[in-house]
Amino acid sequence: MSPIALLLIFVVTVAAMEGFAYVMHRWVMHGPGWFLHASHHRPRTGWFEANDLYFVIFAMPSILLLLGGVQWGWGNWATACGAGIAAYGAIYLGFHDIIVHQRVKHRYVARSRYMKRIVQAHRLHHAVETKEGTVSFGFLIAPHPTTLKRDLARRNRAGVRAPVISADPAPRH
Repeated sequence: MSPIALLLIFVVTVAAMEGFAYVMHRWVMHGPGWFLHASHHRPRTGWFEANDLYFVIFAMPSILLLLGGVQWGWGNWATACGAGIAAYGAIYLGFHDIIVHQRVKHRYVARSRYMKRIVQAHRLHHAVETKEGTVSFGFLIAPHPTTLKRDLARRNRAGVRAPVISADPAPRH
């Protein structure tokens, strides 16, 4: 298979993973898989949460395709596809766990319109702590925050988490 065809398989796989992630997040994680995902909509009490098992589960097809392509003779297409899934996982880890949820402390501040939109959409998703009533299930592609806020208001803010009130009345600069 030509390098251009393999690159195309890789790029298409990365792009398709956003659709796959949306479907899994919307109808599995906020459906029958809520028993794991619920931990992600609550304050984390340690380094890991039950939701982290999804990262392992979703890595399995990538590992299988990489092994199949490299070790078991399935062909380079399998390696390119497995690498695309792994690349999406790395992008997701960087955006979701590091930038949005700051599981690794950093000083990055979203400044571009795109990054601000993605971060705000994900925060609006987490404003709801219940299985139902949540908005914005994609990650790299998200509706405009104004649309999401309107959707939350239309649902009478059902499931929206109560505002966090600081015990320290002093303003922070």
